[in-house]
Amino acid sequence: MSKTAAWISAARLRTLPLSLSGILVGSALAFPSGEFDSTIFWLAMATTLGLQILSNFANDYGDGVKGTDNEERIGPMRALQSGVITDKQMKKGIILTSVVTAFLALALIYVSFGKDNFILSVVFMVLGASAIIAAIKYTVGNSAYGYRGLGDLFVFIFFGLVSVLGVNFLMTKQIDLWLLLPAMSIGLLSSAVLNLNNMRDEKSDKNANKKTLVVIFGKRFAKVYHSSLILSAFLSLLIFLTMHLNSEPFWLLVPLLAFVPLAIHLKKITQYKNPKVLDPELKKVALSTFALSISFFLILLFINY
Repeated sequence: MSKTAAWISAARLRTLPLSLSGILVGSALAFPSGEFDSTIFWLAMATTLGLQILSNFANDYGDGVKGTDNEERIGPMRALQSGVITDKQMKKGIILTSVVTAFLALALIYVSFGKDNFILSVVFMVLGASAIIAAIKYTVGNSAYGYRGLGDLFVFIFFGLVSVLGVNFLMTKQIDLWLLLPAMSIGLLSSAVLNLNNMRDEKSDKNANKKTLVVIFGKRFAKVYHSSLILSAFLSLLIFLTMHLNSEPFWLLVPLLAFVPLAIHLKKITQYKNPKVLDPELKKVALSTFALSISFFLILLFINY
């Protein structure tokens, strides 16, 4: 593996579409009020990509130096694990990505609020800094929360609630509590991807003392928990969309079709015995979530313009 290929592998391109799902949904929800802002949209997309790549680099580094990524791991070989990239080089990559992401976040905040609203700017600066720290601390350091069963919660908060509600507020400057429902849906599906990843890596994580929910509570719990995440995501979005059917076309429900492959996916998960079958299922959940978000965005765009 060349160094360039190793850096691309460390960025984990297949995780990037999922990270954009919250931005797509939150931005789409600004269409009905006519508050959609394309500059904010693209800056939010770029910032989110930066955060996801930063998280991936930090995860590669943290699991690599702790020895969690070893020959027992089922997924693709990580960059640090391969030896092509050293831990010092990965540290530099993390620092550089953090700086670029922070710059993008500051640009996003400035475009959204300008010089007129100092308090809101500070609030979002704190949120941005928290997101960067959370991306790094998932597996890096002695207090890494991913090693204490808290990864799912942080993914739900930052890739669901903060992503959807945050970008929507940047555009509309309003808080609509009903938007918690689609935000929860994206957050739950993102947590399902992480849970699936942890189900796949249960053996290596357990041996490395990485206490994910799967390691703490076992495989049976993980299967029930996984089904609960996806079913709750479906119900949250269904309730939100049916609330709007009185004034909108019935095909507003089209994004729910993304749950069809997820239903098939759940059947496989409840029956699996070999964790190797879970790796392709990761892509299925991630791409289904992205398809849901894209269709949601395009339908609201078409309805309102």
